[in-house]
Amino acid sequence: MDRPICRREILSRLGNGFGLLGLAGVLASAREGAARDAAELNPLSPKAGHRAPRARRAIFLFMGGGPSQIDLFDPKPRLAREHGKPYPFEKPKLQRTATQNLMASPFLMPRRGRSGIEFSELLPSLATRVDDLCILRSMHADNINHANACLQMATGEQVFSRPSLGSWLLYGLGTENENLPGFIVLGSPAAGLHGSSFLPAAFQGTAIADLKTPIPNLENANVPRSRQRKQLDLARQLNQIHSRGREEDSRLEARIASFELAFRMQVESPEAFDFDAEPALLKRMYGLEEKRTEVFGKQCLMARRLVERGVRFVQVHSPFDWDHHTGLRAALPHCCASMDVPVAALLEDLKARGLLDDTLVIWGGEFGRTPVSQKDDGRDHHPHGFTMWMAGGGVKGGVVHGATDEFGWHAIEDKVHVHDLHATILHLMGIDHERLTYRYGGRDYRLTDVSGRVVGEILA
Repeated sequence: MDRPICRREILSRLGNGFGLLGLAGVLASAREGAARDAAELNPLSPKAGHRAPRARRAIFLFMGGGPSQIDLFDPKPRLAREHGKPYPFEKPKLQRTATQNLMASPFLMPRRGRSGIEFSELLPSLATRVDDLCILRSMHADNINHANACLQMATGEQVFSRPSLGSWLLYGLGTENENLPGFIVLGSPAAGLHGSSFLPAAFQGTAIADLKTPIPNLENANVPRSRQRKQLDLARQLNQIHSRGREEDSRLEARIASFELAFRMQVESPEAFDFDAEPALLKRMYGLEEKRTEVFGKQCLMARRLVERGVRFVQVHSPFDWDHHTGLRAALPHCCASMDVPVAALLEDLKARGLLDDTLVIWGGEFGRTPVSQKDDGRDHHPHGFTMWMAGGGVKGGVVHGATDEFGWHAIEDKVHVHDLHATILHLMGIDHERLTYRYGGRDYRLTDVSGRVVGEILA
């Protein structure tokens, strides 16, 4: 940090013939130092990416457990013809169930929209938005267990602690609203799915599990804000003294930044998290008046309110478990009914407000389900070929990208790995995934590790 330039020094330099140009340089240097100080105080201040972004913000609707692509997005006529017969080829070693019998979907998948995309009857509301969706039928991942697969989808790494997607976005771009966290998680995620790992701790996600009391103890009824400001200024000075010689530990700087953020949040957060201002018609559109859609409807409506206010990344975790090892015929319709209306409303609402063009919406789980049966009425975990979709934010709408084989086991055409998905998300947000790095433990790390490609075929 540059030392401060006092008034006496400025006058002295002027007296020595320093001149007006020299004074301008001194003042410019002081302004640059102040800007650096502000950036250090607020590591989440907005930053320019590597290229012009197509999306300024993102919402990831995460369906934990693994939705069945066979029953929702990826129709397989051969399964219907050969239902109950043994799978005719040797299955890969990375599989869990010994069951060999093919299982056709018990649900219809009619063509919908102008694009004529085959789409499950279980999602009638979302089907009305099918022309906004870019459906990725050739997703594949590397792990068949929930914890590891969720970790890979969230961080790019299956086993070790790594920064999450939202943390990388904050690190690369900052956020557009200094009065709210830049990375917010709605719902109850597993540990490690929204952490910053070795990135500075200021870039970790803020988890909000209960929208009834989203941020406890936000207001301090005993101390006025003017006095809080003085307390924070003193605490920051003491913490900065304490941090000397501890520059490698980001936790103290993150704590200072969190105090400042908490102080600013007293102004904007109560309004941001208040649903009362929303029209009754809009609440009804999101399903807030129906018991089965109320929870996820509130989460989706809150996601819109947050990105509308400049939050960079919102991750929404489904309150229902999509892990249907058995009872799929009853459980899958229940999960679909819980999110169909809210997600369709989110897309419609974003579009009506002119936000969908530069808001990227991502939907999916950590993997999909097998085309063979488990316990007669269920499907097992399946990372070899599954479906996710994206909308808005610079991706094509009303298209299907990639394909699995005729049984739905392997992704075989235009395959999209999790690293490719991450690279594409970063690209749409204006970031080159190969250039967004952080040096830790003697090497440069990135979200996509040493692989990943931008799926250019889906870019609008």
